[in-house]
Amino acid sequence: MNLLMVSPHLPHPSWGAGMRSYYLLKALAREHTVSLLALTGSGEVETHCEALAEMMHALRVVPRPPARRKRSQQLMSILRGGSYLLDSYSLREVQQELDAILARDHYDAVIFESVFMAGYRLSEDVPTIIDQHNIEYELLQRTYQREKEWSRKAYNWWESRLLKPVELERCRKARIVLVTSDRERLLLKQLLPRSIIEVVPNGVDTDVFDKVHMSQEIVDRIIFTGTMNYYPNIDAVLYFARECWPLILSQVPNATWQIVGKDPTPEVCDLAELPGITVTGSVPDVTCYLAAATVAIAPILIGGGTRLKILEALAMRKAVVSTSRGCEGLSMIPGKHLIVADQAQAFAQAVVDLMQDRERRKALGNAGRALVEAEYSWERCGDQAVRALEKI
Repeated sequence: MNLLMVSPHLPHPSWGAGMRSYYLLKALAREHTVSLLALTGSGEVETHCEALAEMMHALRVVPRPPARRKRSQQLMSILRGGSYLLDSYSLREVQQELDAILARDHYDAVIFESVFMAGYRLSEDVPTIIDQHNIEYELLQRTYQREKEWSRKAYNWWESRLLKPVELERCRKARIVLVTSDRERLLLKQLLPRSIIEVVPNGVDTDVFDKVHMSQEIVDRIIFTGTMNYYPNIDAVLYFARECWPLILSQVPNATWQIVGKDPTPEVCDLAELPGITVTGSVPDVTCYLAAATVAIAPILIGGGTRLKILEALAMRKAVVSTSRGCEGLSMIPGKHLIVADQAQAFAQAVVDLMQDRERRKALGNAGRALVEAEYSWERCGDQAVRALEKI
């Protein structure tokens, strides 16, 4: 087949959403002719395009418009009765480029990376596939339920109310919808019983995140990884710093915690003022930071999709402590592959217990690595994507 992927970012294996898009693109390019139309930020083209171009038939990019004041734009959308999120992904330049591409070449299907990109106009005879990294309205609903600050709470309620019918309608019109877990497939299937909804899990590059000897660990080192301008990650580290970190330090005064990920917000950067905490910002290679960790954490209270941070930690045989929401959608057995704790005191104690029990960490890490190799390698996940598209 001749496929066109339309993405809100340049696919790249260095961060969450970009990683899923990259490995999906790579898998499809092995079997089909694939082209890419992507929004890009400053500096991304030079950094990422060369490697992508080798995989694809054609690559077209549209520069992302300069960032405007987000809060004022959100307020303007509310006053107009519209959705800021839907508006922010609806760009005239993308539609113009898409029209030109489709006028020039025939495509057997167009793959939209996220429901936000699926609003662009296409000929009715072109099948569409939506790759749902999250169920977006659900993520907004969960943020609304979790949020205490009234303006953010009201905004997320408003956005989820506006987005849900649009998201479901776009999914209904798509030939195939890809989701990351059985939980999300069942949720969408209840709402869209006639739609073809296929699971393509998130994965991990098992060669990159390979066996790391425990001698590389730094005693009592904790790690959290993720894109640090993404609100569920921000909420997770602020919660852990406020509710769990003091409890850990009271038992392990020399404990250290690294927050590793690009674009930390000011409130995340401020955590570096607390004892034992380092905020790294963007790093060239997360594996060396994971190698040094004693315990990896996923204290996620808001979320959708599945967490790459857990898969990467397990691929490096690291013991993981997560909330139930943090490991939601992953085929993992609590106590065998990772430790699950939903209350702050229990979460903190689980981290302390693992820091003090080398054999327990080793058992969890080995079981986690075996699970990742069996079910969550990107090669396996890519094969599932290829099979899903055969239903067109």
